[in-house]
Amino acid sequence: MKELARPAEPVAGTAATYVEQLRVPAMSVGTYTIPVGAPDPQGPHAEDEVYVVLAGRGRLWTPTATVDVGPGSVVFVPAGEEHRFVDVTEALTVVVVFAPAETRA
Repeated sequence: MKELARPAEPVAGTAATYVEQLRVPAMSVGTYTIPVGAPDPQGPHAEDEVYVVLAGRGRLWTPTATVDVGPGSVVFVPAGEEHRFVDVTEALTVVVVFAPAETRA
């Protein structure tokens, strides 16, 4: 078993950050933090994604739906779908699981 690092606390006014914590061919796992007021610059990914919200509040936008998220929320985004977090009212800390592992540019 490999213990994953604890995520850093988001700091208001700073940029969103992603830290990968585990990578194997079948999946990768990381922590995404978005401070209040920071934009979510991500675009569509080539992999399926699962988001697990650990802390914070906001909304996850896609072209077909927008859902409120908060602690305990679990959201699936299929590969290729445009999406981003918006309206972050409390700094978000989210575990992200990519399957297969996220493609690196």
